This record gives sequence, C-alpha cells and structure tokens, in this order.
Amino acid sequence: MSASAAFQVLIVGGGINGAGVARDLALRGVRVALVEKGEFGTGTTWASSGMIHGGLRYLQMDPEVTQHSCADSGAIQRIAPHLIFRIPFLMPVFPEDPIGPELVEVGLEMYDRFQPLKNGRPHTRLTREQALRLEPALSPRIDCAFSLDEWGVDAPRLVALNALDAAERGAEVHTHTEVRELLREGGSGRVRGARVRDRLSGEERNIEAEITLNCTGPWASQLAALAGAELRLRPAKGIHLVFERRVSDVAIYARGIDGRDMFTFPHEQNSMAGTTDDDFYGDLDRLEVTEDEVRYVLEAMDRSIPGIRRHRVIHTLAGVRPTLYGFGLYEDELSRDYAVIDHGTRQGVPGFWSLAGGKLAAYRLMAEDASDRICAALGVEEVCRTADTPLPGGDEWPDVGALARRFRTDWPAILRVAFRHGSRAARVLAARPRPHVVCACEPVTDAELAHVARSEGLGKLTDCSARVRLGVGACQGAACAGAAAEVVGEALGWSAERAAAEVAEFAGERWRALRPALAGSQLAAAEVHRAVHRGARPWSAPPPGTVSRP
Repeated sequence: MSASAAFQVLIVGGGINGAGVARDLALRGVRVALVEKGEFGTGTTWASSGMIHGGLRYLQMDPEVTQHSCADSGAIQRIAPHLIFRIPFLMPVFPEDPIGPELVEVGLEMYDRFQPLKNGRPHTRLTREQALRLEPALSPRIDCAFSLDEWGVDAPRLVALNALDAAERGAEVHTHTEVRELLREGGSGRVRGARVRDRLSGEERNIEAEITLNCTGPWASQLAALAGAELRLRPAKGIHLVFERRVSDVAIYARGIDGRDMFTFPHEQNSMAGTTDDDFYGDLDRLEVTEDEVRYVLEAMDRSIPGIRRHRVIHTLAGVRPTLYGFGLYEDELSRDYAVIDHGTRQGVPGFWSLAGGKLAAYRLMAEDASDRICAALGVEEVCRTADTPLPGGDEWPDVGALARRFRTDWPAILRVAFRHGSRAARVLAARPRPHVVCACEPVTDAELAHVARSEGLGKLTDCSARVRLGVGACQGAACAGAAAEVVGEALGWSAERAAAEVAEFAGERWRALRPALAGSQLAAAEVHRAVHRGARPWSAPPPGTVSRP
C-alpha cells in the first residue's frame, strides 16, 4: 500500500462501533481519522436500552452472541467502572403464560453459566408474596417471579469517552462532518478516503486514507453504495419510553400482545420502557415515534405493572438497529451477530471495509476483531489493549465528599460529574470558580458544560443531551436551555443570535421527542414548556435555518 495517505484509516460513523475502532487503532499507533455527521452516539447508540448485558433472549438462537456480550461486559466494567451500574431484574410469570416456571428456570440456569463473565449474580425463584414485597408495583396476578441482574451504562457517554481517548492518543476526530463523496484512485478504483463537509461551517476538504471503514450503522448500505459495493442489512426500528422518575425499584420484564419480551427499568434519574422491533423501510434521517408504538409499549407494561399509566412519559427514543440481513424470520429472531467485511476481497472494491450488525454490549470485542483484520492488512503488528486500558476517568473513583467540600457544590451534582467523568471530575469542576447547577433534573453544572465545550469538541447545544444529559429530565430543557446556551456560548464564542438559535433548535428536538406521548396531564405540562421556550427567543423573527417552533 502507498504510504502517501495522510491517514492509514478513515472511519466514517461515530457511534459505539466507530468510536470503539478509532480508540483501538489509536492505541496501536495507527494514524486514524474519525468523522461523524452528527454528535457522537446520537444514532442507534442513543436509542439503545443503555445496557451492557448478555442478552438472555438471544441464548436459545445465538448462544455465541450471549457469551461474547457477557465477556465484553466484564471488560467494559474494567475500563469504565464509573459509567456502569447494576440493574436488578424481576421476571414475573403469569398463570396464563405459555411457558411455565419450570421451563423459565431451565433457561435461567443456562444463563447462569455466563454470569461470572459479566460479574452477574445467579437467578433466584421468588414466590408471589416475596416478589410483591420486593416490588409492590408488580401485578398481584403473577404466579411467581425470578430475579436476575444486568448492568446499565450511559451509552452516549461511553461513545464520547472512546472518541476522546482516541483523540488524546493522536486520532483526528470530527463531529458534524458528513461524507460528500468517496475518493477513488484512477484505474484500480481503489477507495482512497473521502471528501467531507463540516455541517456547521460549510467548509469542505479531502481526507485521504489507505483504508476507509464504514461504521455508519443503519446507513451502512448507503455509504457502501457510494463505493460501488453492496451491503445488505435488515434495519429494525425500536423505541423506548422515558418516564419522569422511577416507575419501580427494579427492572421488570413484560410481554407484548404479540409475545415479544420487553421490560421497564430504572436508568440513571429516570425509568425507561421498551423496546419494539419492527422492520423499517423509511427515511433514516426522519425517524418518528408513532402513537401506536407508544400505546403498544404501555399495553405491554400494563400487564406487569398495572399502575404504569399513572407515571408521566417525558420523552421517547427511537433508533434503527443495523441488523444483518435475514429472510423469512420475524424481526426479533434475527441474529445480533456482526460482520467485518473487506469489500476489496469480496466485491472488488479495494480500500473499503464495513463493520455491520452487533450490539452495544459487545462493541469492544467487535472493534478488536475489526482492528485486528485492518492491522493485518496494513502490516501493523501491535496487539489490542482495549480490554485492560481504562477509558478517560476510568482509572480511579474520586472522593465525592472531598470534591463537594472543595468546590462548595451540592453532593448530588458532584456525584453526577463523578459518574460521567470519573477520576477527571476535579478537572471538570475546576472549569468554573464555584460550579452551580444549571439543569436540576440530572443535575448538570455550568462547570461541566464549560469543560465539554472547551475540551471535548462540543459543537451544538443539542449535543449536550448526549454528552451530559442536559434537558432529558422532567423539565425537558424549559428550565435550563437558556442558561446552558449562555455557558456553552461563552466557551465557544457564540453571538447572541447564535445562542438564541441553539435554544430554539434544542426546544424543537425536545418537542419532537415528547410529542408522540402527549396525553392527559402531559398536554398541560407541554403547554407550560412551550410557553417557557417561546419566551426564550423572539418567535416573530426566528433566526434563519432553525427548526419550526413547537
């Protein structure tokens, strides 16, 4: 291969797969560039359940996927201990269920064999009375229940930390940068990188690379087509509902009317419920949650948690899984395995590779496999170190009490900074003389906002939802968007007009996430939020290019 390219590898797509490969290659000394057309982790990764779990539901059809996911869960716990948290689960069994307690227990006994790989605990069978004492929200109609546990993670933050670590180790990393075309070598047709456009500045430039790796998730078929290659996926849409606060103390399995397994679970400051699994043939850039999907999830949860409808849904999440193609199967029967494809060997398009399929819980293993093969093609002999090298902040848990006293800030706010930044929490808090809370829902401090703007390459106010969970709580940005824009704008040098436009776009994003779930008292709350957001900018003269007002 020619050594004249500016980079050895260009990675397109900054979800968990792209960021994971960028970090792996950077650790091996490979010259890497990573481009993402939006914010890191705001595609499929953002819409995931946010769990690094083994996948009990894949055990029967894809035991290797379960094993790989459990093993990688253990590795992720080692490298990012500050980002993960244990989620206890209850699996209720109803008298009318087609699979009775004995068969359920057989499956859980098989799953127990993998638990040591992910530091999990073996299942326990509970009587109806024991289960109801443990979780009063459960339906009293259950016959019995089983306990097990999984691990939750701040998925977008996990992506950001992989990308940040790659950048700190020499990779060139860009968000809000889209591929306009792939560069081709005359004669051979070899892919030699891409022409990219900065979506914020409009600037275009070429990024030359010996290998271009397609990590664009459900968009992978589109990018492959630009290279003259074919990549068949079977994209599947999934949604989650996010509740204002904890619906239950533990996660609870539920079943849809069609028999699909779902669950509701406490996740950080909220609870989530989902997920659906439906073939998707629409526009990947205009993904909408429908009222029917919301109702479908609520109906499923209502069977296990009769009081679920008393809890307020504050927003919805929607994403599309880049599932590998399979014909003649129901959506949830499709494999969650992955593929690393050298399109030069397979389809005569040299210099172009794809990493497709998979799941969040096994991202590191997938990245290792892809990096091993790419390094072999490049003649790089360095081995993978991502299983034991801590991600930024993952080397030590900080003394939260000492930080609270030092920065004279409330302990809960310090705890959230420590959770997202680990051992770097003091560095983050030092971005302001005395940090104060901007968003009380999570909470998020002005110091954290200033830090991610100055030190993590933040591009837009909407990026803060993924980076630090700004505005994803009960207020949905009504109480914090303006103040956050002031902090981020000061760090990035925004004009007043730019800051107002950012607030408007932020409000529009939150509205789109909320709108499908509006019902009853939600409508009144939405009117309050809309009034607050309207007062944040001159609606009569909206800045050019902003989203429509809610």
